[in-house]
Amino acid sequence: MAEKNELSGNLFIEDADKLIRDLRQIIDETRSRVAATANYELTMMYWHIGDRINRYVLGYERAEYGKKIVATVSRQLQSLYGNKGFEERTIRRMVKFAQVFPDLKIVTPLVTKLSWTHFLIAMTLKDSLQREFYLTMAAAERWSKRTLQAKIDSMLFERTAIATKPDELIKQELTNIRDNNVMTPDMVFKSPYFLEFAGLKGMYSEKDLEDSLLAHLEQFILELGNGFAFVERQKRMIIDGEDFYLDLLFYHRKLHRLVAIDLKLGRFKAPYKGQMELYLRWLEANEMEPGEESPLGLLLCTEGSEEQIELLQLDKAGIKVAKYLTELPPRDILIRQIQKSLAEAKERLGNEGTEDEV
Repeated sequence: MAEKNELSGNLFIEDADKLIRDLRQIIDETRSRVAATANYELTMMYWHIGDRINRYVLGYERAEYGKKIVATVSRQLQSLYGNKGFEERTIRRMVKFAQVFPDLKIVTPLVTKLSWTHFLIAMTLKDSLQREFYLTMAAAERWSKRTLQAKIDSMLFERTAIATKPDELIKQELTNIRDNNVMTPDMVFKSPYFLEFAGLKGMYSEKDLEDSLLAHLEQFILELGNGFAFVERQKRMIIDGEDFYLDLLFYHRKLHRLVAIDLKLGRFKAPYKGQMELYLRWLEANEMEPGEESPLGLLLCTEGSEEQIELLQLDKAGIKVAKYLTELPPRDILIRQIQKSLAEAKERLGNEGTEDEV
């Protein structure tokens, strides 16, 4: 009888523990939904307040009047609703919010996934396309505020392959991400990759680089970007009785593709294309699962060879070439280098368009 009572007591405790766990889950999920709803409504209110003030000031066609009206609005709203949230500085931010994001079709889907602070961070950027890029990616990949700032500091937009494309194409890609959650390779790959965490300086071998990247795999995946999953190193492929080895094999969840990465020292060379094509066709024949897209290749080199890359039309072969840096120069020099590379890439693209028209 005592044993039966003890057993019943234990079952009661286990059931009670499960009950508490279930209740906590219900409460936590509800609070999370309430917080998300409150954030959405609050941020949308900020936009509408800013938009209404902007239209009011525009109606008077007096820019200097805007400064006075913001102060007046702030005082009156604080007298009605309290000081918090309606300070003059906050009202000015609302006004700027509606100015830099005038299109509600872009703002509305982002507000459901991002906080007011995300928008404040993006508002520090001068370029509207960059603002749209960073907020769209932050929503799609669920970046925290700290991650968003880090991505901006690392010049992610300027390094992403899509940045070299025409503005209209970039906007189409961003709309496709927001509306359909569809991402293309140009939104995933970038150049250069910052591999300073590998700790390699001076002379080193390809094996040293591979070993170091795997020793810092988490940081390497963070630099590659969201969606990459490590599959295998030194992937063995037997072709015509001969062994071939791919340095690193990854899978990208959003692209639904295997990604073959080969590490190279020095400049890109034309024979690398044939080698990578062989790897990709083997992976397509032997490793690709039903429902997946064709594998992609990424050749990481210390330097590019832009004319060779252009002539070989690597994009059509599903191959990307990117530079990597194991040592970062001073930030001002790095910024100039990346901006120069981006400008040159856009110029090449413009020249191609001109030739096609002719």
